[in-house]
Amino acid sequence: MAAYLIGHITIKDPVKWEKYVKGVQVSLAPFEAKIIFRGKCVKVFTGKHPYQNTVVIEFSDLSAMQQWYSSEDYQKLIPIRDEAADVVIIGYDT
Repeated sequence: MAAYLIGHITIKDPVKWEKYVKGVQVSLAPFEAKIIFRGKCVKVFTGKHPYQNTVVIEFSDLSAMQQWYSSEDYQKLIPIRDEAADVVIIGYDT
């Protein structure tokens, strides 16, 4: 069953963020993951949501998602991510 990674993002440094995004795209390729949606929040209808952007990435299954997150290529990007933005990453299994 498919698994989905959802990232909620507030960008602090757009230049570093772009470097991170490019690195993520490369790191996803071996896992045949695909970006389903990337967008900017325009309205919160209910509750509180302090993040500006969201990304949804589809993986073939939970194992692939966990392997990607633990991969050397992605782990190298984490310091850039943390400097570039405030990010919450959540995994969902369907």
